Amino acid sequence: MKPILPGCAIGVLGSGQLGRMFAMAARRMGYRVHTLSPDQDTPTGQVADLEVNAPYEDLEAVASFARGVSVVTFEFENIPAATAAAAERNAPVRPAGRVLHTTQHRLREKTFLSRAGLPVTSFRRVASLEDLREAARELGLPAILKTADFGYDGKGQVRIADTSELARAWQGVGERESVLEAFVDFECEISVVAARGADGEFVHYGAIENRHRNGILNTSLAPARVSKSIARDAVEIAREVLEKLDVTGVLCVEFFVGRDGRLLINELAPRPHNSGHFTFDANVTSQFEQQLRAVCGLPLGDVTQCAPAAMANLLGDVWSNGEPDWAAATAISNVKLHLYGKTSPRPGRKMGHLTALASSVEEAEADVQRALSTLVNNA
Repeated sequence: MKPILPGCAIGVLGSGQLGRMFAMAARRMGYRVHTLSPDQDTPTGQVADLEVNAPYEDLEAVASFARGVSVVTFEFENIPAATAAAAERNAPVRPAGRVLHTTQHRLREKTFLSRAGLPVTSFRRVASLEDLREAARELGLPAILKTADFGYDGKGQVRIADTSELARAWQGVGERESVLEAFVDFECEISVVAARGADGEFVHYGAIENRHRNGILNTSLAPARVSKSIARDAVEIAREVLEKLDVTGVLCVEFFVGRDGRLLINELAPRPHNSGHFTFDANVTSQFEQQLRAVCGLPLGDVTQCAPAAMANLLGDVWSNGEPDWAAATAISNVKLHLYGKTSPRPGRKMGHLTALASSVEEAEADVQRALSTLVNNA
């Protein structure tokens, strides 16, 4: 693959915070960045060279957008398959549209993983209430019912404790195609953010320990406090996922770590991931620069982590009593503040994050939580 060199324009489908941090990395290396989404004054658009406002379904606008750049990538996976296909007819798309097609739909994703012999939670397709009843009999309860598409941050998910809740759960997902997953009694959740070049070069950021609250990632610790064997196995599974999907770019594999030490893949994200935000401050090459390098055909960067790190999301709840006291949080000298430029904070909306670097993950976590509590207490 002929490298796409600095000075060229990179197209980003989507315009959220992942695109914003990608654009920052790209512009630092001398690239121009164009972004397309239905929204205006977006996190990505605020730092891009060109912000195109168009629905993803406007395929003529997508084609025109793609013709104006050297390569197209995306910053979230809920891009219609037809949009990716329209872009691919006019510019390279990396990762390819088929990767997006597989990973944006839970049933296709889990079917791919299962057929590839990769460890995945037991699941059944559900297209009706009767399907749900049959799936519950086969998998047992409790279980988790998830919409097959357009689900993230805990949305489109209903926990079912017993058979009396089946009808309510089916209504709760909008009576649409879904996946019933067996309940997993896990010790913790981890992820591996990795990158693969067009030539098959592979790099990774190790196992990252994640904690969720109300279905939304709350805190990530790197490196994860798991055994060396679990961390090694997670990386090898991630490598296999990227190879079997033939990914060019960054992809995150999220895992459950069972109480028996067994790894089960929960979800895939074919892009930089919230749990990898710490790499912006802690690693020689961030996940965002790595995405740029991969999609442009450049050699992948050094992933050495300079210090243990903890990342905490800043949700709109922090603004509930007014503007947070940013001076109080940044008074903790090893804490880094990242805000995404979103103008309307809402409960549960990701507005930014804090990262702390320290001599241990425990110390980093204590510092980032102290900074977060300072914001909340002074809000």
